[in-house]
Amino acid sequence: MPCLDYRAAATRVRTRALRRAAAGLGSLLLFLGLLFPQPGAVAAADSPNIVVILADDLGYSDLACYGGEIATPQLDALAQGGLRFTQFYNTARCWPSRAALMTGHYAQAVRRDTVPGVKSGTSGSRPVWAPLLPALLRPLGYRSYHSGKWHLDGAPLANGFDHSYSLNDHDRYFAPQLHTEDGVPLPPVAPGTDYYSTTAIADHAIKCLREHASQYPGRPFFSLLAFTSPHFPLQAPADDIARYRGRFAAGWDILREERWQRQRTLGIGGNGLSAIERGLGPPYPYPDAIRQLGPNEINLPLLWSDLSSAQREFQAAKMAVHAAMVDRMDREIGRVLAELRRQNALENTLLLFLSDNGASAEMMVRGDGHDLSAAPGSAKTFLSLGPGWSSLANTPFRRHKTWVHEGGISTPLIVHWPRGITARGELRHTPAHIVDLVPTLLAAAGGKVPATWADQPVPPAPGHSLLPLFTRDGAVTHSNLWWLHEGNRALRAGNWKIVAAGESSPWELYDLATDRAEAHDLAAAQPDRVRALAEQWNQLTATNFALARQK
Repeated sequence: MPCLDYRAAATRVRTRALRRAAAGLGSLLLFLGLLFPQPGAVAAADSPNIVVILADDLGYSDLACYGGEIATPQLDALAQGGLRFTQFYNTARCWPSRAALMTGHYAQAVRRDTVPGVKSGTSGSRPVWAPLLPALLRPLGYRSYHSGKWHLDGAPLANGFDHSYSLNDHDRYFAPQLHTEDGVPLPPVAPGTDYYSTTAIADHAIKCLREHASQYPGRPFFSLLAFTSPHFPLQAPADDIARYRGRFAAGWDILREERWQRQRTLGIGGNGLSAIERGLGPPYPYPDAIRQLGPNEINLPLLWSDLSSAQREFQAAKMAVHAAMVDRMDREIGRVLAELRRQNALENTLLLFLSDNGASAEMMVRGDGHDLSAAPGSAKTFLSLGPGWSSLANTPFRRHKTWVHEGGISTPLIVHWPRGITARGELRHTPAHIVDLVPTLLAAAGGKVPATWADQPVPPAPGHSLLPLFTRDGAVTHSNLWWLHEGNRALRAGNWKIVAAGESSPWELYDLATDRAEAHDLAAAQPDRVRALAEQWNQLTATNFALARQK
């Protein structure tokens, strides 16, 4: 792919920015950034296309190539042709992970997770120095496309995307009421149609790829596919569910052991299987919802053998829907890959697949409610995975989404780039974090994290480019990785990790080199190490809170 002429590229960018500003679609800060791009902002020769595929609430072991029994041949093939990371981390929750993924900063620093005394979290707005990745890629010649869940502040087209299908209704897979295309509201989908959101997200991504190939063949692209699957409600096409009917009758205890045995063979998951915490239910109590869901729903991961036969049948049917959702996502990813192959673009496309948090133990009823007489997984039901099956999905780790134990923050990461990665089917055991992806993708595109943005200094980013890991495991090191969400706290430094569940809980200490399952708390035996790591956590917390408080 030839280098773009700087003046021509700048003229095209300037023209588009003026047109969007006149139409009221672009933000003033983004407009100024595009009108006066960073010095040296020229597309690198042969810049790769970039595709980031983000699943929602997918467990660490749900993919077959990470030990699961769900059929995921498309993702398995990408893993076989590229790399699988075994110690890659997210933030334990959907919107903080999206903020970290798209800015390269911890979510608190950009006001997208809670900071005391600051408008933050889901209502927080990023500082002007924290643009999203598409705005950083545009001066390098990229066009950017968003398909699926947004869950960020601002609007996609005002933050660097050229096209967007934004699915803002997260309570329905078959008939969403709130969705937009390029910022324009689309009609609500009528019940009973053949719409399914996972397919619609892939449809839009393919539509953008085809337009790009037709109208911008000389330019690289960035495509963000943000699936809502397999987040609750558990809903899937009936034919997809039928493929898994009866597959989970053995229950979460036996199937978890089977996943762990496959992980041991694959070299994934560490060196131990955590015990299921039988008394730990959902992170938020919704007792009325449990009653609405009927007598066969339970909110604790009890021994499978202690359930009644009716409960076991109901629970197995729920997991069949979850599996169908993951299976369908894999099939739709296959359609996107087929389009890239048709365009002869896959060879130089850097593709990453990951999840925004671990599998969820949450249980609630929202949207259109739950009809006890309707078939599990149909549009009239609102089912959640629950802590039993979430314990399976997060094998071999402890806990779930929202917690920052390994089960809440560990994600598969598949990286596939035939032209840029010579390794095929290798594992990378180096710990890394979602904040590393912005510097990684910018480096692959021939750019770097800017020192200033919109005339504001950009604070040093906590992440590192992972490009050296594409060649050799261990080639990148982090001094520490930091977590905070709803009082759940953690810090990893080397192989040592401190973690606490809630603001008032004491620190636990684990040596992840020998105990990734977090089964043996060493805090009482090594108080000095706990104090030293806690001081690091306090310093990073203060740093991120101070960034959030800047005007």
